[in-house]
Amino acid sequence: MQSNYFQQLTQDLKQQGTGTPQLILDVKTYQHNLDYVQSKLPTQLKPRLVVKSLASMQLLKLASQKFSTQRFMVFHLPHIAEIIQTFEQADILLGKPMPIRAVEWFYQSNAQHDIHIQWLIDDLGRLQQYLQLAQQLDISLNVNIEIDVGLHRGGVQNSQQFFALLKLIQQHSTHLKLSGLMGYDAHVAKLPKIIKSPEKSYQQSQQTYQQYTAIIQQQFPNLWHEDLCFNGGGSPTFMQHCQQSECNDLAFGSMLVKPSDFDLGNLSALKCALWIAAPVLKVLPYSQLPGLEVLNHLPHHHQALFVYGGYWRADYIYPEKSQPHILYGRSSNQEMLQVPKQCEIAVDDYVFLRPQQSEALIPQFAKLYTYEQRKFEIWETCRE
Repeated sequence: MQSNYFQQLTQDLKQQGTGTPQLILDVKTYQHNLDYVQSKLPTQLKPRLVVKSLASMQLLKLASQKFSTQRFMVFHLPHIAEIIQTFEQADILLGKPMPIRAVEWFYQSNAQHDIHIQWLIDDLGRLQQYLQLAQQLDISLNVNIEIDVGLHRGGVQNSQQFFALLKLIQQHSTHLKLSGLMGYDAHVAKLPKIIKSPEKSYQQSQQTYQQYTAIIQQQFPNLWHEDLCFNGGGSPTFMQHCQQSECNDLAFGSMLVKPSDFDLGNLSALKCALWIAAPVLKVLPYSQLPGLEVLNHLPHHHQALFVYGGYWRADYIYPEKSQPHILYGRSSNQEMLQVPKQCEIAVDDYVFLRPQQSEALIPQFAKLYTYEQRKFEIWETCRE
């Protein structure tokens, strides 16, 4: 089935493609993934789309419409401008703390201060920097506190640190407003089971989350309100959060196009919707290694292809059993590829790769070519 798909895609690219490497989105598969995710989302969890993983405004628009959300998680400051130009009701949560100079630059570049942005705060020093900037600009900043729920990538790690942040916010309510918490739990799916089971790891992360929310509600009641954003998740733990979660705001993105890093058991119903298509430039009867020409006389089981481009963070999947030559080395210009000798492939045909990450690949391509009913449409990507 997959062979037939890529053979048809090759023919369509030969007639309609650019003759250069192209990033392909299969629209039908993307829609399937959106439908499946929508069917799993409980009403108490508000979806938040991760921009870096779906870095194309049209790609985000489809997901935004499907999930009836304009909540976005942004990791790269220039993406904010594109989001607010495209989505009038955008609610933006920063996925990592921004250097104070970046925040200062943002407000110098954007006259409108009424954009709903939650700036992520990981420690007291950063909060003090943000407070000073808010006082200088005479504005109020929404701050979301990063809590460590087991990933150990920074953020608040104990109640003493948490108290210090909440006290400062409470003391400067004119310029700082608590908007919520963010606890990223990617470790749950990636910890070796011999260390800790995913079930136990997830349970512990949720207990930690609950302890922090309880502190706000019980000891800082004037900071507590019903609109606080308790963000968590990510694609790897999406299903666990859908079953039980201390959060009310769930971030995800990558799983909607399903790169191979997200081949997890609980995401098995989702399908890869993103491919790289690379034209074949040269076909040789076998691999020839510089300085080892003596090997040319041995039996050969593979042809050698040279493709346009290469060395992407992606895996060759078609033709089947394609792989870079371990001795010849990798190339981002003309990569050598070994394919089985019996494989029928010619110059101007295409090889296909499956991305390992969408966030690493999409910005490398200026355009995303959507593929639906054997036709292509061009979508712009967010490259910066």
